[in-house]
Amino acid sequence: MSNTKSIEPSPRKTARIAGVMYLVIIVFGLASELLIRSHLIVAGDAAATAENIMVSPGMFRAGFAFDAVMLLCDVALAVLLYRLLKPVSEMLSLMAAAFRLTQAAVLGFNLMNFYAPMLILGGAVSPDAFDTGQVYALASFFLVLHGYGYDLGLLFFGLSNLVLGYLVVKSDYFPGVLGYGLQAAGVVYLAGSFAHFLVPDHAALIAPAYIITIIAELSFCLWLLIKGVREQS
Repeated sequence: MSNTKSIEPSPRKTARIAGVMYLVIIVFGLASELLIRSHLIVAGDAAATAENIMVSPGMFRAGFAFDAVMLLCDVALAVLLYRLLKPVSEMLSLMAAAFRLTQAAVLGFNLMNFYAPMLILGGAVSPDAFDTGQVYALASFFLVLHGYGYDLGLLFFGLSNLVLGYLVVKSDYFPGVLGYGLQAAGVVYLAGSFAHFLVPDHAALIAPAYIITIIAELSFCLWLLIKGVREQS
């Protein structure tokens, strides 16, 4: 007889661990965007942006670290949610995880675009190759590219949320309203990201709808963290 003991956590414990991961993702993601990038990046002013980065390199690196932690937790969360919702539909649960992991991979690679200005402004580009204005413009271009890379990743995240929301609605673990909220968030992510690529002049019209994504994801996160799941399900 095997003496091997299972270390698989219960569904409730899995849900609570997922809630912790989700909370870290939300806090670090918002902090990176609202407390760091919004203060360092001046839209349309490459010189001011470059000066902000050079004056506050520690803050810029913190933005990189926050995003890195967020993505590492996102990989773990994808696995936890797959494990939790696998009894509802193994295929759809795997699909939601695959879209989420693809988003993490895209955003992980995209972090190089975010970090590139630090290398450029730190002298990685030969000072004889470009004048100061060109160096600033090149650094600013990589930040713009990072923004588009983020939207590319959110396309996969939007699809993940649509499938995840469906699974939440169909499960007995959670209130259906949480699933509908996640699906609404998925629609906003898809609409916002496609707008930035296809109709950039009108993308700002969708910006207010992102409050839906914050409410939906935070609600699901807190339910996982505080309530967990109904074990009898």
